[in-house]
Amino acid sequence: MLKIEAILQPSKLDAVKEALLDAGIEGMTILEARGHGRQKGHTEFYRGREYTVDLLPKVKIELVVVEDMKEKAIQAIIGAARTGRIGDGKIFISRIEEAIRIRNDERGETAL
Repeated sequence: MLKIEAILQPSKLDAVKEALLDAGIEGMTILEARGHGRQKGHTEFYRGREYTVDLLPKVKIELVVVEDMKEKAIQAIIGAARTGRIGDGKIFISRIEEAIRIRNDERGETAL
C-alpha cells in the first residue's frame, strides 16, 4: 500500500477530487494548509499599505491506495491540477506498512 499526499492550489480541489473519483479512488482526506515553495509568497496592498503574504493558501489531499493504483492516482492528480505555472504543487509518495479499519478490525488492503 502507498500513501499519496498532494499539495495543490485550492482552486483545483474540485477538479482533482472529480478526477480521482473517475479513476476509481474513493477514499481521501482533504486538509486546508498554508505554505510556500519557490514562489515565496507575494506582496499586496491593503488600504494603501504594502504587506507581504509569505504563506499562501493550499490544499492537501491524502489517500492510501494499493500499488497497482499508484499511476492512475498520480496521473489523475497531475491532469487535473497542472496549470504549467509556478505554485501548481507537489506530490509525495510513501509506503504504508498496515491499514486497520476501526469499525470491524479489517486489516491490510481490505481496510481501504
